Amino acid sequence: MRLAMSRDTMSEQVLRFTRSLWARATGADEDLAVPLKAAALKQRRRFVTGLRWASQWFWLLITIAVGAQFMRWVRQVETGVVTIDRPGGVEAFLPLSALLSLRHLWETGAISPVRPAGFMIFLAVAATGLLMKRAFCSWVCPVGTASEWLAGLSRRAFGRKLALPRGLDLPMRSLKYLLLLFFASAIFWRMSGADVAMFLDSPYNRVADVKMLYFFEQLSPFAAKVIFGLVVLSIAIPYFWCRYLCPYGALLGFLSLLSPLKVTRDAASCIDCDLCTKACPSHLPVAKLTRVSSDECVGCISCVAACPVPRALRVETPAPWRRALRPAAFAVVLLVLFGGTMVAAKVAGVWRTNVSDEEYVSRVQELNDPRYGHPR
Repeated sequence: MRLAMSRDTMSEQVLRFTRSLWARATGADEDLAVPLKAAALKQRRRFVTGLRWASQWFWLLITIAVGAQFMRWVRQVETGVVTIDRPGGVEAFLPLSALLSLRHLWETGAISPVRPAGFMIFLAVAATGLLMKRAFCSWVCPVGTASEWLAGLSRRAFGRKLALPRGLDLPMRSLKYLLLLFFASAIFWRMSGADVAMFLDSPYNRVADVKMLYFFEQLSPFAAKVIFGLVVLSIAIPYFWCRYLCPYGALLGFLSLLSPLKVTRDAASCIDCDLCTKACPSHLPVAKLTRVSSDECVGCISCVAACPVPRALRVETPAPWRRALRPAAFAVVLLVLFGGTMVAAKVAGVWRTNVSDEEYVSRVQELNDPRYGHPR
Protein backbone atom coordinates (compact mmCIF):
# COMPACT_ATOMS: atom_id res chain seq x y z
CA MET A 1 0.00 0.00 0.00
CA ARG A 2 2.76 2.44 0.96
CA LEU A 3 4.70 1.55 -2.20
CA ALA A 4 1.63 2.24 -4.35
CA MET A 5 1.05 5.58 -2.62
CA SER A 6 4.73 6.47 -3.06
CA ARG A 7 4.52 5.69 -6.77
CA ASP A 8 1.35 7.82 -7.11
CA THR A 9 3.07 10.71 -5.32
CA MET A 10 6.12 10.41 -7.55
CA SER A 11 3.92 10.35 -10.66
CA GLU A 12 2.12 13.49 -9.50
CA GLN A 13 5.45 15.23 -8.86
CA VAL A 14 6.75 14.28 -12.32
CA LEU A 15 3.49 15.52 -13.86
CA ARG A 16 3.67 18.84 -11.97
CA PHE A 17 7.33 19.26 -12.96
CA THR A 18 6.52 18.53 -16.63
CA ARG A 19 3.65 21.02 -16.56
CA SER A 20 5.94 23.61 -14.97
CA LEU A 21 8.56 23.13 -17.68
CA TRP A 22 5.90 23.41 -20.39
CA ALA A 23 4.49 26.59 -18.80
CA ARG A 24 7.93 28.14 -18.67
CA ALA A 25 8.72 27.13 -22.25
CA THR A 26 5.45 28.51 -23.62
CA GLY A 27 5.12 31.53 -21.32
CA ALA A 28 1.86 30.26 -19.82
CA ASP A 29 3.07 31.17 -16.33
CA GLU A 30 3.10 34.90 -17.09
CA ASP A 31 0.57 37.61 -17.84
CA LEU A 32 1.73 38.03 -21.41
CA ALA A 33 -0.77 40.75 -22.32
CA VAL A 34 0.86 43.35 -20.06
CA PRO A 35 3.47 45.55 -21.78
CA LEU A 36 6.94 45.26 -20.30
CA LYS A 37 8.54 48.21 -18.59
CA ALA A 38 11.66 49.68 -20.18
CA ALA A 39 14.06 47.87 -17.83
CA ALA A 40 12.31 44.51 -18.28
CA LEU A 41 12.24 44.94 -22.07
CA LYS A 42 15.94 45.77 -22.13
CA GLN A 43 16.68 42.69 -20.01
CA ARG A 44 14.59 40.54 -22.34
CA ARG A 45 16.44 41.80 -25.40
CA ARG A 46 19.78 41.09 -23.76
CA PHE A 47 18.65 37.60 -22.79
CA VAL A 48 17.52 36.65 -26.31
CA THR A 49 20.59 38.27 -27.90
CA GLY A 50 22.78 36.44 -25.38
CA LEU A 51 21.14 33.11 -26.22
CA ARG A 52 21.86 33.50 -29.90
CA TRP A 53 25.33 34.88 -29.22
CA ALA A 54 26.10 31.82 -27.08
CA SER A 55 24.82 29.50 -29.82
CA GLN A 56 26.86 31.26 -32.49
CA TRP A 57 30.05 31.12 -30.43
CA PHE A 58 29.44 27.49 -29.45
CA TRP A 59 29.24 26.36 -33.08
CA LEU A 60 31.97 28.73 -34.20
CA LEU A 61 34.39 27.34 -31.62
CA ILE A 62 33.47 23.80 -32.69
CA THR A 63 34.14 24.78 -36.31
CA ILE A 64 37.53 26.25 -35.35
CA ALA A 65 38.39 23.13 -33.34
CA VAL A 66 37.42 20.88 -36.27
CA GLY A 67 39.50 23.01 -38.64
CA ALA A 68 42.54 22.95 -36.36
CA GLN A 69 42.25 19.17 -35.89
CA PHE A 70 41.91 18.68 -39.64
CA MET A 71 44.99 20.80 -40.37
CA ARG A 72 47.03 18.77 -37.87
CA TRP A 73 45.75 15.57 -39.44
CA VAL A 74 46.66 16.71 -42.98
CA ARG A 75 50.17 17.67 -41.82
CA GLN A 76 50.56 14.12 -40.48
CA VAL A 77 49.18 12.65 -43.71
CA GLU A 78 51.84 14.60 -45.60
CA THR A 79 54.56 13.00 -43.47
CA GLY A 80 53.06 9.52 -43.83
CA VAL A 81 52.70 8.96 -40.06
CA VAL A 82 49.12 9.49 -38.84
CA THR A 83 48.46 9.28 -35.09
CA ILE A 84 45.27 11.35 -34.72
CA ASP A 85 41.75 10.93 -36.10
CA ARG A 86 40.41 12.86 -39.04
CA PRO A 87 37.41 15.00 -37.89
CA GLY A 88 34.36 14.09 -39.96
CA GLY A 89 32.83 17.52 -39.32
CA VAL A 90 35.10 19.03 -41.97
CA GLU A 91 32.76 17.54 -44.58
CA ALA A 92 30.22 20.23 -43.70
CA PHE A 93 32.18 22.45 -46.09
CA LEU A 94 31.58 20.09 -49.02
CA PRO A 95 27.88 20.73 -49.71
CA LEU A 96 27.98 19.60 -53.35
CA SER A 97 29.21 16.19 -52.27
CA ALA A 98 26.29 16.08 -49.80
CA LEU A 99 23.80 16.89 -52.58
CA LEU A 100 25.31 14.14 -54.73
CA SER A 101 25.00 11.76 -51.77
CA LEU A 102 21.31 12.67 -51.56
CA ARG A 103 20.87 11.77 -55.23
CA HIS A 104 22.85 8.56 -54.61
CA LEU A 105 20.53 7.68 -51.71
CA TRP A 106 17.52 8.27 -53.98
CA GLU A 107 18.99 6.04 -56.68
CA THR A 108 20.34 3.19 -54.55
CA GLY A 109 18.69 3.43 -51.14
CA ALA A 110 22.14 3.59 -49.52
CA ILE A 111 24.27 6.43 -48.15
CA SER A 112 27.57 6.85 -49.96
CA PRO A 113 30.40 5.74 -47.63
CA VAL A 114 32.83 8.34 -49.04
CA ARG A 115 31.36 11.47 -47.36
CA PRO A 116 28.71 10.21 -44.89
CA ALA A 117 29.35 12.91 -42.27
CA GLY A 118 28.78 15.68 -44.80
CA PHE A 119 25.52 14.06 -45.86
CA MET A 120 24.28 13.73 -42.27
CA ILE A 121 25.18 17.36 -41.52
CA PHE A 122 23.25 18.33 -44.67
CA LEU A 123 20.23 16.42 -43.37
CA ALA A 124 20.54 18.17 -39.99
CA VAL A 125 20.61 21.58 -41.68
CA ALA A 126 17.61 20.67 -43.84
CA ALA A 127 15.71 19.45 -40.76
CA THR A 128 16.19 22.80 -39.02
CA GLY A 129 14.83 24.54 -42.12
CA LEU A 130 11.76 22.31 -42.20
CA LEU A 131 10.98 22.89 -38.53
CA MET A 132 12.45 26.26 -37.50
CA LYS A 133 12.63 28.52 -40.55
CA ARG A 134 16.20 29.50 -41.45
CA ALA A 135 17.37 29.41 -37.83
CA PHE A 136 20.52 27.58 -38.96
CA CYS A 137 21.62 30.77 -40.74
CA SER A 138 21.37 32.99 -37.66
CA TRP A 139 22.12 30.57 -34.81
CA VAL A 140 24.65 28.06 -36.21
CA CYS A 141 26.26 28.94 -39.55
CA PRO A 142 29.76 30.47 -39.11
CA VAL A 143 29.34 32.42 -42.36
CA GLY A 144 26.06 33.81 -41.04
CA THR A 145 27.80 34.77 -37.81
CA ALA A 146 30.57 36.57 -39.72
CA SER A 147 27.93 38.33 -41.83
CA GLU A 148 26.20 39.53 -38.68
CA TRP A 149 29.46 40.91 -37.32
CA LEU A 150 30.08 42.75 -40.59
CA ALA A 151 26.50 44.09 -40.46
CA GLY A 152 27.20 45.43 -36.97
CA LEU A 153 30.36 47.07 -38.27
CA SER A 154 28.28 48.63 -41.04
CA ARG A 155 25.79 50.11 -38.55
CA ARG A 156 28.57 51.60 -36.46
CA ALA A 157 30.32 53.00 -39.53
CA PHE A 158 27.24 54.51 -41.19
CA GLY A 159 25.02 55.12 -38.17
CA ARG A 160 22.02 53.26 -39.64
CA LYS A 161 20.91 50.01 -41.27
CA LEU A 162 21.71 50.09 -44.97
CA ALA A 163 19.68 48.29 -47.62
CA LEU A 164 19.36 48.23 -51.40
CA PRO A 165 16.32 49.95 -52.95
CA ARG A 166 13.39 47.56 -53.28
CA GLY A 167 13.54 47.68 -57.08
CA LEU A 168 17.12 46.36 -56.96
CA ASP A 169 16.76 44.16 -53.88
CA LEU A 170 14.08 41.88 -55.33
CA PRO A 171 15.95 40.84 -58.51
CA MET A 172 19.22 40.52 -56.56
CA ARG A 173 17.57 38.10 -54.14
CA SER A 174 16.75 35.82 -57.04
CA LEU A 175 20.48 35.20 -57.65
CA LYS A 176 20.80 32.66 -54.85
CA TYR A 177 17.80 30.76 -56.19
CA LEU A 178 19.30 30.73 -59.67
CA LEU A 179 22.53 29.32 -58.22
CA LEU A 180 20.55 26.65 -56.35
CA LEU A 181 18.62 25.82 -59.53
CA PHE A 182 21.89 25.49 -61.44
CA PHE A 183 23.36 22.99 -58.96
CA ALA A 184 20.06 21.11 -58.53
CA SER A 185 19.53 20.77 -62.29
CA ALA A 186 23.11 19.58 -62.78
CA ILE A 187 22.84 16.95 -60.04
CA PHE A 188 19.22 15.78 -60.27
CA TRP A 189 18.48 16.16 -63.99
CA ARG A 190 21.62 16.36 -66.10
CA MET A 191 23.62 13.67 -64.27
CA SER A 192 22.70 10.02 -64.51
CA GLY A 193 22.88 7.65 -61.55
CA ALA A 194 26.10 6.22 -62.98
CA ASP A 195 27.58 9.74 -63.25
CA VAL A 196 26.75 10.42 -59.60
CA ALA A 197 28.30 7.15 -58.43
CA MET A 198 31.39 7.84 -60.53
CA PHE A 199 31.79 11.33 -59.04
CA LEU A 200 31.34 10.16 -55.45
CA ASP A 201 33.99 7.48 -55.87
CA SER A 202 36.29 9.61 -58.05
CA PRO A 203 39.87 10.37 -56.94
CA TYR A 204 38.84 14.03 -56.65
CA ASN A 205 35.97 13.44 -54.22
CA ARG A 206 37.93 10.96 -52.13
CA VAL A 207 40.39 13.73 -51.24
CA ALA A 208 38.12 16.76 -51.76
CA ASP A 209 38.56 17.80 -48.11
CA VAL A 210 42.35 17.99 -48.47
CA LYS A 211 42.06 19.87 -51.77
CA MET A 212 39.70 22.34 -50.05
CA LEU A 213 42.30 22.99 -47.34
CA TYR A 214 45.04 23.51 -49.92
CA PHE A 215 42.78 25.93 -51.80
CA PHE A 216 42.55 28.22 -48.77
CA GLU A 217 46.16 27.73 -47.72
CA GLN A 218 47.39 28.57 -51.22
CA LEU A 219 44.80 31.19 -52.06
CA SER A 220 45.21 32.58 -55.57
CA PRO A 221 45.21 36.36 -56.09
CA PHE A 222 41.85 36.11 -57.87
CA ALA A 223 40.23 34.10 -55.05
CA ALA A 224 41.66 36.53 -52.47
CA LYS A 225 40.17 39.47 -54.38
CA VAL A 226 36.78 37.74 -54.53
CA ILE A 227 36.75 37.09 -50.78
CA PHE A 228 37.90 40.65 -50.05
CA GLY A 229 35.19 41.97 -52.38
CA LEU A 230 32.51 39.96 -50.55
CA VAL A 231 33.70 41.35 -47.21
CA VAL A 232 33.54 44.93 -48.51
CA LEU A 233 30.11 44.34 -50.04
CA SER A 234 28.89 42.81 -46.75
CA ILE A 235 29.84 46.02 -44.96
CA ALA A 236 28.34 48.31 -47.59
CA ILE A 237 25.24 46.09 -48.00
CA PRO A 238 24.72 44.04 -44.80
CA TYR A 239 24.23 40.29 -45.26
CA PHE A 240 25.18 40.57 -48.94
CA TRP A 241 26.31 36.94 -49.29
CA CYS A 242 23.46 35.48 -47.21
CA ARG A 243 20.73 37.57 -48.81
CA TYR A 244 21.79 37.45 -52.45
CA LEU A 245 24.27 34.66 -53.19
CA CYS A 246 24.11 31.74 -50.73
CA PRO A 247 22.48 28.68 -52.40
CA TYR A 248 22.32 26.95 -49.01
CA GLY A 249 20.18 29.85 -47.77
CA ALA A 250 17.99 29.51 -50.86
CA LEU A 251 17.41 25.82 -50.13
CA LEU A 252 16.55 26.57 -46.51
CA GLY A 253 14.27 29.35 -47.70
CA PHE A 254 12.25 26.86 -49.75
CA LEU A 255 12.13 24.34 -46.89
CA SER A 256 11.20 27.04 -44.36
CA LEU A 257 7.92 27.68 -46.16
CA LEU A 258 6.80 24.34 -44.67
CA SER A 259 8.05 25.16 -41.17
CA PRO A 260 5.38 24.83 -38.45
CA LEU A 261 7.28 27.20 -36.14
CA LYS A 262 6.91 30.79 -37.31
CA VAL A 263 6.84 34.21 -35.68
CA THR A 264 3.15 35.02 -35.16
CA ARG A 265 1.61 38.40 -34.32
CA ASP A 266 -1.51 38.73 -32.19
CA ALA A 267 -3.22 41.83 -33.61
CA ALA A 268 -5.40 42.23 -30.50
CA SER A 269 -2.36 42.57 -28.25
CA CYS A 270 -0.17 44.55 -30.70
CA ILE A 271 0.33 48.22 -29.78
CA ASP A 272 1.64 49.18 -33.24
CA CYS A 273 5.03 50.37 -31.98
CA ASP A 274 6.77 49.00 -35.12
CA LEU A 275 9.82 47.95 -33.06
CA CYS A 276 9.67 44.42 -34.50
CA THR A 277 9.96 45.69 -38.07
CA LYS A 278 12.91 47.90 -37.13
CA ALA A 279 14.67 44.95 -35.45
CA CYS A 280 14.31 42.56 -38.40
CA PRO A 281 17.66 42.10 -40.23
CA SER A 282 15.79 40.81 -43.31
CA HIS A 283 13.75 44.04 -43.62
CA LEU A 284 10.44 42.20 -43.28
CA PRO A 285 7.29 44.23 -42.36
CA VAL A 286 6.68 42.13 -39.24
CA ALA A 287 4.32 44.72 -37.72
CA LYS A 288 1.94 44.30 -40.65
CA LEU A 289 1.95 40.51 -40.79
CA THR A 290 -0.16 37.97 -38.95
CA ARG A 291 2.37 35.18 -39.46
CA VAL A 292 5.92 35.62 -40.81
CA SER A 293 6.06 33.06 -43.60
CA SER A 294 8.65 34.76 -45.83
CA ASP A 295 11.52 32.62 -47.09
CA GLU A 296 13.83 35.49 -46.06
CA CYS A 297 13.05 35.07 -42.34
CA VAL A 298 16.22 33.70 -40.72
CA GLY A 299 14.57 32.74 -37.42
CA CYS A 300 16.78 35.06 -35.38
CA ILE A 301 13.70 36.11 -33.30
CA SER A 302 15.15 39.61 -32.89
CA CYS A 303 11.63 40.88 -33.57
CA VAL A 304 10.25 38.80 -30.67
CA ALA A 305 12.93 40.18 -28.36
CA ALA A 306 12.11 43.75 -29.40
CA CYS A 307 8.36 43.44 -28.79
CA PRO A 308 7.25 45.15 -25.52
CA VAL A 309 4.09 43.00 -25.28
CA PRO A 310 5.15 39.33 -24.97
CA ARG A 311 1.80 37.96 -26.21
CA ALA A 312 1.81 40.21 -29.28
CA LEU A 313 4.72 38.47 -31.00
CA ARG A 314 5.78 34.90 -30.35
CA VAL A 315 7.18 31.85 -32.12
CA GLU A 316 4.14 29.61 -32.50
CA THR A 317 2.90 26.49 -34.19
CA PRO A 318 -0.02 26.98 -36.61
CA ALA A 319 -3.71 26.91 -35.72
CA PRO A 320 -5.55 25.11 -34.27
CA TRP A 321 -2.77 24.12 -31.82
CA ARG A 322 -1.25 27.60 -31.42
CA ARG A 323 1.51 26.51 -29.03
CA ALA A 324 4.22 29.07 -28.40
CA LEU A 325 7.91 28.50 -27.69
CA ARG A 326 9.92 30.85 -25.57
CA PRO A 327 13.33 31.92 -26.93
CA ALA A 328 15.15 29.60 -24.50
CA ALA A 329 13.03 26.63 -25.59
CA PHE A 330 13.57 27.58 -29.23
CA ALA A 331 17.35 27.54 -28.67
CA VAL A 332 17.21 24.16 -26.94
CA VAL A 333 15.09 22.59 -29.72
CA LEU A 334 17.57 23.87 -32.32
CA LEU A 335 20.55 22.52 -30.37
CA VAL A 336 18.93 19.11 -29.88
CA LEU A 337 17.75 18.89 -33.49
CA PHE A 338 21.05 19.91 -35.10
CA GLY A 339 23.49 18.44 -32.61
CA GLY A 340 21.36 15.37 -31.94
CA THR A 341 21.35 14.41 -35.61
CA MET A 342 25.13 14.32 -35.68
CA VAL A 343 25.35 12.37 -32.41
CA ALA A 344 22.83 9.86 -33.76
CA ALA A 345 24.86 9.54 -36.97
CA LYS A 346 27.99 8.71 -35.00
CA VAL A 347 26.16 6.17 -32.84
CA ALA A 348 24.61 4.57 -35.93
CA GLY A 349 28.00 4.35 -37.63
CA VAL A 350 27.07 6.72 -40.46
CA TRP A 351 29.89 9.20 -39.90
CA ARG A 352 33.36 7.92 -40.72
CA THR A 353 34.51 7.88 -44.34
CA ASN A 354 35.65 4.67 -45.97
CA VAL A 355 38.78 6.46 -47.22
CA SER A 356 41.52 5.11 -44.94
CA ASP A 357 44.46 7.12 -43.61
CA GLU A 358 46.74 4.96 -45.74
CA GLU A 359 44.78 5.84 -48.87
CA TYR A 360 44.97 9.54 -48.00
CA VAL A 361 48.74 9.25 -47.53
CA SER A 362 49.06 7.65 -50.95
CA ARG A 363 46.76 10.07 -52.76
CA VAL A 364 48.13 13.27 -51.21
CA GLN A 365 51.50 12.51 -52.80
CA GLU A 366 49.94 12.60 -56.28
CA LEU A 367 47.44 15.47 -56.13
CA ASN A 368 49.04 17.16 -59.13
CA ASP A 369 47.98 14.24 -61.28
CA PRO A 370 45.17 15.18 -63.75
CA ARG A 371 42.99 12.46 -62.19
CA TYR A 372 42.47 14.76 -59.21
CA GLY A 373 40.95 17.54 -61.27
CA HIS A 374 37.24 18.25 -60.74
CA PRO A 375 35.14 15.73 -62.77
CA ARG A 376 32.98 17.82 -65.09
